[in-house]
Amino acid sequence: MKTHVELQGGVVMPVIGFGTWQCRNPQELERAVDAALEAGYRHFDTAYSYGNEKILGAIFSKWIREGKLKREDLFIVTKLPNQGVHPDRVGKFLKLSLNNLEMEYVDLFLIHNPAGLQTAENGIDVRYEENGEVALELTTTLPEVWKAMEEQVTNGRARAIGVSNFSVNQLERVVKNARIIPANHQVELNATYPRREIREFCAKYGITVCAYAPLGSPGRKAYYEKSRPNNAHLKVNVPNLLNNPIVIELAKKHGKTPAQILLRFLTQQDVIVIPKSVTPERIMENVKIFDFDLDEDDMEELGTIENGEDGTWGFDWVIGLPGLEKHPEFHLCGVKPSSN
Repeated sequence: MKTHVELQGGVVMPVIGFGTWQCRNPQELERAVDAALEAGYRHFDTAYSYGNEKILGAIFSKWIREGKLKREDLFIVTKLPNQGVHPDRVGKFLKLSLNNLEMEYVDLFLIHNPAGLQTAENGIDVRYEENGEVALELTTTLPEVWKAMEEQVTNGRARAIGVSNFSVNQLERVVKNARIIPANHQVELNATYPRREIREFCAKYGITVCAYAPLGSPGRKAYYEKSRPNNAHLKVNVPNLLNNPIVIELAKKHGKTPAQILLRFLTQQDVIVIPKSVTPERIMENVKIFDFDLDEDDMEELGTIENGEDGTWGFDWVIGLPGLEKHPEFHLCGVKPSSN
């Protein structure tokens, strides 16, 4: 039963990782990561924009100092922020992440979002226009940025490089001009939102796919509604995967949790998954998906809950980065509110 996948260049990546989006409380994150490490997780996913790299770096350094694991045991993923999407800033932002993580290299470095932004006078923060919108970076191209990503492999700061939240068109432009083909593409993907076009393109070029929100990210509902106080009357519909009747029935059949069924559904299709939880019991449950298989009928049944493009209501980047949607490379859908 496959527990790892081989990326371009021979780097080996665990198929299940620990997601850390929204985890900024030091005590809560330390408890969660300790539980994850004890449960056997070695793949951890973060990003410069998550604001938790320093917390993670301190935790990993402590485990390494205490002799509980070695750096080479870990598979660390981080991401280039929007304001780093420029060839002159790629290396700088990776160095900032490495300093935060207390590491000399990351195992996988991703472009977090294809839409670049300008930096403020300090050269680090996002610059905002007088109207409160972000200042768009329009002086470069994705192939140019990718060449700077390739340099990070050459200089040893990243073992592998990839992208996140790219469209097929954007991927095509990168691949066409690449010396190093992207090793991984991280996108929102789950049973209701299978991303078939993206996966077909990635398979053609040997690009592995990693699913964020593999359980539908139910926690983002409250997060975004709370983040939009001026639109408090609007409610967000999130696909309720964990309570889907088909998922529940298969969980009973296999003696597993609904989350384990959903994660196994993806990993059996060679999709890497990074579920996020801060609850030790769920953290341990989520990694225990390699002691059973879904049969052909199970897979077919789960395939029937697909909703295509309606399988997501989107991750709203514009909440914190107003005006980002005006960037010509920005293609992501925002929150899809309804009055229900």
